[in-house]
This record gives sequence, C-alpha cells and structure tokens, in this order.
Amino acid sequence: MATQAKLEIVKVAGRIGAEVQGVKLSADLDPAGLAQIKEALQEYQVIFFKGQNHLDDASHEAFATKLGELYAHPTVPVKENSNAIFELDSEKGAKANQWHTDVTFVPDVPKYSVLRGVTIPSVGGDTVWANTNKAYEDLPEGLKKLADELWAIHSNEFDYATIGHKELTKEVAEYRKVFASTRYETRHPIVHVHAETGKKHLLLGGFVRRFDGYTTGETAALLNIFQSYVTRLENTVRWKWSEGDVVIWDNLATQHYAIADYDEQRVVRRITVGKNVPISQKGESSQLISKH
Repeated sequence: MATQAKLEIVKVAGRIGAEVQGVKLSADLDPAGLAQIKEALQEYQVIFFKGQNHLDDASHEAFATKLGELYAHPTVPVKENSNAIFELDSEKGAKANQWHTDVTFVPDVPKYSVLRGVTIPSVGGDTVWANTNKAYEDLPEGLKKLADELWAIHSNEFDYATIGHKELTKEVAEYRKVFASTRYETRHPIVHVHAETGKKHLLLGGFVRRFDGYTTGETAALLNIFQSYVTRLENTVRWKWSEGDVVIWDNLATQHYAIADYDEQRVVRRITVGKNVPISQKGESSQLISKH
C-alpha cells in the first residue's frame, strides 16, 4: 500500500469547494489520505484534483470503491467494459444545462459522485456546484418555516440532460428515451438532515416535478424562490476542466450545473458510490411513489 504525506487543501471559493494537492488517486491510497479526503468532503462539499491523467476506467472505479459501494444508474446502462461508469458524451445527447442533484428521482440517492474529465473542449464546459446548506441558512425565517414542512415529488420523466438543446436531435431523443425507460416518482423532504454532519440542506433541483399539496403554478413560483437561494453566486464554486481532472462531491450536500456553452466534444465519466435515503427534520424518510 502506498504511503501518503498529509495532503494540502486550498479553498477555491468562500463557501464551497477546495483543491486537494499532493495526491495521486488510486486504490492504493493509504487510510490516512483517504480519511483526509472524506474530511475535506464534509468541510467543503466538493473537492478538486488536478492532473490525475494516470487514471483509466478500471483504476477510476477501483479508487471510487474506497469511498463506498458502486452505485449503478437506475436507467442508463453502464459504459461498456465497466461496472458502474456513467458516461456523459455531448455527441451522444448528454449535454446538461440545468441545476440538479444526481438521481433524486429514487429514494436511495447516491452519496458521492466521482467525475473524471476525459475529453474537454478548448473553451467552455465548466461545471458549477452550490452549497445547499448555506442556501437553507440564507433563507428568511418565514421561508425556512415553509420549507421545513414541504415535500417534493421528484421524477426522471423530464430529463434535465436534454435542456438547452434547440432541436430534438436523434441522439438527444434516444438519450431521453433511455433515461426515462423506467419512470420513477419519489417523495422527498425539501429540507433533509445530512446523515454525517447533521446540517440542514435544501433538496431540490431539476428533477422536482411538483410540491406535495400545491398546483403546478404554485410549485413553479415557490421552486423559483427556493432555487434562487441555492444558486446565489455567494454559495457557488466554478471549475474550469482540464483532461485528467477529477472532482468528488457530496451529492446530498450540493447541486451542480454543467454549462453547455461549448461546440467541441465533451466527455466526462462519473461513478457514484454509496447511498442515503433522505430524512426530514421529523425523522420521516423519503418514499418511492411509483415505478413503471
């Protein structure tokens, strides 16, 4: 097992995000180094690693398993010759342009996402993350009280990854069909208590279809208000990708947005690991409503 000196952690933005320096990610990372990475995830929600060009699909998966059990996407088949890689290739319809938390349309939400830059455009294609705990804390007391009581229905029936396409191309249409091949609806609390930190986070994003007990119009108005606190620039960090970069984030502590402002091909590969069922402040768990 490789030994690892104490990692250097450099904040990237004021409220979220840090770059971890002095580490070569691999399945051989020693327990102390792994513990530092997990601590940094709790403190900064999203952490960045430059220059991990040594990783291929197999070693990417091997490292990710150190953070938790592999979590395969519920509807999209894994990349060929992999166990759990979710490939996002802009030329195959996977070009997102929407704030979201990964896979919130099922009750068991992935715990961590480990994303690797494979083919990066010369210009554009950045990703932005937001701290959903700070978003909750920023709410005025009246909005906090409202959020504390609300539940939302999340579904994959409307695919965030096709937003931003001016035309429904053959590739986008096929991606949408696969993504929603099995349609899920899950009821989540809008405010959940983080399993590790005990902090309160807003659980919203692009998979929200409606608020329980509210009309579509009322949902849209309220969602716009709550999301505006998530996406305040003060609560965000933006990363300019290079090939070989790896980003790890706490999925249930964040939302993210892949900016579709590029023309060249963009390929990133994501592995999600671990899972948690969100819990409300009253101790109620998220529930699957339908699957068909």
